[in-house]
Amino acid sequence: MVATPTKKAEAKKVEAARRFAPTRIDIAADVRADVVELLNKSLAATLDLKTQTKQAHWNVKGMDFYQLHELFDEMADELEEYVDMVAERATALGGTAMGTARLAAAESILPEYPLDAVDGVEHITALAERYAAYGKHVREAIDTTDEMGDADTADLYTEISRTIDMRLWFLEAHLVKKADMD
Repeated sequence: MVATPTKKAEAKKVEAARRFAPTRIDIAADVRADVVELLNKSLAATLDLKTQTKQAHWNVKGMDFYQLHELFDEMADELEEYVDMVAERATALGGTAMGTARLAAAESILPEYPLDAVDGVEHITALAERYAAYGKHVREAIDTTDEMGDADTADLYTEISRTIDMRLWFLEAHLVKKADMD
């Protein structure tokens, strides 16, 4: 029988991974530590949002199947780019990117995806709720990293924010009814 690691042993491994590599980046170590912690929270949420978007991509049904299937795939691909950008920024600052599926699931700010969603409206609604929450997190991260004096990370978050807001607009546009416009 294979022994499974205890929670204490897992916590030690995670703490060891949080040690910083030397870097010549001229941001104070304590600031870098705080920024990397925030980046890892964002990494978890970004990975989670990507997999939830793929969940919608794989499982959408109904009259708009093809269009939504393609849209959700395109959105997931964008998120994959942001996963990489966020993780690489954490490591550039000397930190460790905490990007396993298990860590993302445990650390994500997003609620679990409704696994009973079937039609396009259910998937669009679920994704819109998650994109809104993620967008809020990213905008707060812009302010936080700017206040910390890390303009480069704030700029990375700003780039992400523009796309997330645009995608939220795309999702919400699908949910508008003529009666809402009158």
